[in-house]
Amino acid sequence: MMILNLPKYSFRIKNKENKLYIFDRVRKKDIVLTDEEWVRQNIVSYLHEQKNYPLSLMAIEKQCIVNNTVKRTDILIFDKTGSPNIIVECKATHIKINQDTFDQIARYNMKLNATYLIVTNGLDHFYCQMNHEEKKYTFLKEIPNYS
Repeated sequence: MMILNLPKYSFRIKNKENKLYIFDRVRKKDIVLTDEEWVRQNIVSYLHEQKNYPLSLMAIEKQCIVNNTVKRTDILIFDKTGSPNIIVECKATHIKINQDTFDQIARYNMKLNATYLIVTNGLDHFYCQMNHEEKKYTFLKEIPNYS
């Protein structure tokens, strides 16, 4: 898989029926290893190992209904009270991050009201902190550590 703009992590990867699978520590099962899944698993490892977010507070592909349509967040991290804290939108490495990507995560956040948003393709990472009262976000250099 492609080298990402993240620390290097170890993963359990298997070949089953000529397809590669990666073990997802959050969902606790093997998942087909696509380019986007590679980014997702590396971001999970980054948030857990570098930023100390517990795996137990993470949900992968959590269902969210936006404008009567079922959507799924790539990664949703809850705070200690069970409220959404961080939404992560992962794209494959060949997908450029653009306004459409930010619009997508903003639509999810209209429903979830998370404090932080992360948009990444594994190479470029954007971290934002929401100001819900003013309905805007501020870009950050990095996501804060879990506390």
